[in-house]
Amino acid sequence: MMDTRACACGQTAVRDEAARWFVLLQEPAVDVQTHRQFETWLDQHPQHRSEFEWLQGLWKAADLVPAARLQALCQEAPTRNKRRPLLRYAVAASVLAVALGLGLFSGLNHPAPYTAEFSTALNERRHVALPDGSVVDLDSRSRIQVRFEKDRRTVELSEGEAMFSVQPDTRRPFIVEAGNGKVTVTGTRFDVRRGASETRVVVEQGTVKVQGHDAADNDFINLTAGLGTHVDAHGKVAAAYAVNPAELTAWRNGKLVFNNARLADVAEQVSRYRETPLKVGSRAVGDLRLTSVFKSDNTDALLKALPSILPVAVRTLADGSQEIISK
Repeated sequence: MMDTRACACGQTAVRDEAARWFVLLQEPAVDVQTHRQFETWLDQHPQHRSEFEWLQGLWKAADLVPAARLQALCQEAPTRNKRRPLLRYAVAASVLAVALGLGLFSGLNHPAPYTAEFSTALNERRHVALPDGSVVDLDSRSRIQVRFEKDRRTVELSEGEAMFSVQPDTRRPFIVEAGNGKVTVTGTRFDVRRGASETRVVVEQGTVKVQGHDAADNDFINLTAGLGTHVDAHGKVAAAYAVNPAELTAWRNGKLVFNNARLADVAEQVSRYRETPLKVGSRAVGDLRLTSVFKSDNTDALLKALPSILPVAVRTLADGSQEIISK
């Protein structure tokens, strides 16, 4: 488990270091070697650049404060130490307070960049808490890459399925990229499954915008609670259709619920819970429909039941995988 106190201390140390560099670079004459050292420090970590740019934005905010008030701030700065850098830093801190009060600068608690990767193994489910308060539940054999920046929150679902409970933030949309599709929200609860040929999106609460990965900004489908869609391999988004989110996200409770599902889709989903993939022998078999409920940790029960439900048989191939064929 991550020690949040250690994280907070680390962030404070970076901010202090950024402040020292900021003050130093305000001096009239800064030699080349100092500039090189500063550039090296900037490149060491994205947070270094983020914190320094924040201070630059703060300093520029001084231009928005009336001259008389800025002069008063200078007079209010500590006078027992007359060194110019310290005076400037005190003024910067005062300017921040004024700018915040005037609503001119909103970066005091601006989020630092954040990157991380999370994945699950076979038959593992994982609950991931993100630094913005959002939560992601990962299904078996799933993987996400998280990138948070000051103006957006991006998560790439590279494989599998995930349920997102997004903390609202109108300044920073939450974008889920999966295959040839992407989902944009400010705060809601929805499920994304990335398959071999399409990406499916289901909304449990709130509203999401679904579009092809390279689509124009005005080319999208809006989904509200109880609606779903899918994005094909070419980035085309299907019209919204009614769904049962509880059924389609039953994997969170260890269940697989199929309601008139194509057998090809069933096989693809079930494969995430097996050591070897489950295949269908032909397109005709894949188009058969299945309605049933099974436990995700006992997919053998599904294979045993299939021949009594549909006109199919299950055979084991040389590589150990199973294939569903017509009787």
